[in-house]
Amino acid sequence: MTIRFGVIGTNWITDRFVQAGLDHEEFILTAVYSRTMEKGQAFAAKYAGATIYTSLEELVGSEEVDAVYIASPNSMHAEQAIMCLTHGKHVICEKPASSNSTELQAMIEAARKHDVLLMEALKSTFMPNFGVIRDNLYKLGQVRRYVASYCQYSSRYDAFRQGTVLNAFNPVYSNGSLMDLGIYCLYPMVALFGKPESVQAVGMMLSSGVDGEGSIVMQYPDMDAVVMHSKIADSYLPAEIQGENGTMVIDKINQPYQVRILYRDGTVEELTVPQVYESMYYEIEEFIHLLKNGERESSVNSHANSLAVAEVMEEARAQIGLRYTSDL
Repeated sequence: MTIRFGVIGTNWITDRFVQAGLDHEEFILTAVYSRTMEKGQAFAAKYAGATIYTSLEELVGSEEVDAVYIASPNSMHAEQAIMCLTHGKHVICEKPASSNSTELQAMIEAARKHDVLLMEALKSTFMPNFGVIRDNLYKLGQVRRYVASYCQYSSRYDAFRQGTVLNAFNPVYSNGSLMDLGIYCLYPMVALFGKPESVQAVGMMLSSGVDGEGSIVMQYPDMDAVVMHSKIADSYLPAEIQGENGTMVIDKINQPYQVRILYRDGTVEELTVPQVYESMYYEIEEFIHLLKNGERESSVNSHANSLAVAEVMEEARAQIGLRYTSDL
């Protein structure tokens, strides 16, 4: 069974997605959508056999496309996804799947109505070492705290400081630190522990109207969670899941490659497993597996998990005064 993919967007993340997909024997790229023929041709030139579309209506109407990967600006995800879903195309949508939970709920309803698969492309929860994290949590005893940080100075921030506001810092596109980077900390948390009972957020707003960095403290019945994110400074902190028996240390929450437990008695257990493929391969593997088995929702990046993360981010944005056009 070969899944014929179309892609919306011709940026670097789409390129990485396709390259990872080509490592899977059941992945084939058949369509590329771009707003301009020139960009479409430049992208498709690297992948023989892909048809270029400058009309989204023509792409979703193509009988040569089974599924669509959406990697357009965040603010465009919902409209484009719903168009694909209503035309019977399965959708894997780059994170964040939507600007807000209202949009995401509409996407989910469209997927269910038209009996197609919809999955948020948050890669880390499908990587081999995330499975290690999940399967070994019990060794920590009662978990008391989850701490995760993703702070990476944006390559576009220098331009911003010089007065040029690129898409990464433009609220029209539902961007900013929380949506772009903070989600990498929040999604694994929700996948492991569910939705928190309360959210308290602070953030640094930039002059363009998006957040440059922020922190969130969340409460669960028997534990708390702390998330830090930034696009205007770097951090080298690992993530931790602190339990009464020991602490699990994860090198990078956005791409877990190394996992170990430091027990209270001083012993250390190395849990890391080898990773064969590029990190985006595993979300593609999950998506194709679901399609082959006739499933319409991932049990890992489930609709419920995606909605919970969207709601947490909405609450955090409300507290720091970050609103997008899509929220109105």
